[in-house]
Amino acid sequence: MNVGVAHSEVNPNTRVMSSRGIWLAYTISVGLLHLVLLSIPFFSIPTVWTLTNVIHNLVMYLLLHTVKGTPFETPDQGRARLLTHWEQIDHGAQFTSARKFLSVSPVLLYLLASFYTKYDPGHFVVNTTSLLSVLLPKLPQFHGVRIFGINKY
Repeated sequence: MNVGVAHSEVNPNTRVMSSRGIWLAYTISVGLLHLVLLSIPFFSIPTVWTLTNVIHNLVMYLLLHTVKGTPFETPDQGRARLLTHWEQIDHGAQFTSARKFLSVSPVLLYLLASFYTKYDPGHFVVNTTSLLSVLLPKLPQFHGVRIFGINKY
């Protein structure tokens, strides 16, 4: 029995992306980021789309693939302390709806950015590199893998 625990989940990180309204909040926050960048007068439309894509992917990489553990005191004996947030989503089950949404959304943003930059080679390289940096860690083959020991502890 867990006396004094405020939540019923063993690890609340496992269900946060499946909770009600989080996908809408995610989409609205990306839209607001884009609108804020559009309001800066000296940025062109292609630059704004590339910045939206890069900032989105950088933030999602930091939040999903570098932060480990849980921000809560959990009764799971610290089993999640060595797992990133991505590895904790839906208890590590692959191809759930939350994981699919988080994998498809950077691709859609990449396609929009590529279209609005008219496939300019400079923007294209930056957007493609940004997309790959956020999509490759999401592959099932990289679940729990730490390349070159980065983020091992």
